[in-house]
Amino acid sequence: MANEKTIKIQWYRSAIATPEKHKVIVRSLGFTKLNQVVERPDNDAVRGMVAKVPHLLRIVE
Repeated sequence: MANEKTIKIQWYRSAIATPEKHKVIVRSLGFTKLNQVVERPDNDAVRGMVAKVPHLLRIVE
């Protein structure tokens, strides 16, 4: 698993006025601060979480 594909995700919009489910998704991806970039495995589960909140997160190339 040393050559496992990863994606970089950035949290770029605040989750203050969003439903609680959206806040939980952002938190479960490992974000703690706005404009933070995290690296996660590129699998269907992570892609699905990002797809639920595209207005808050972006995938960094």
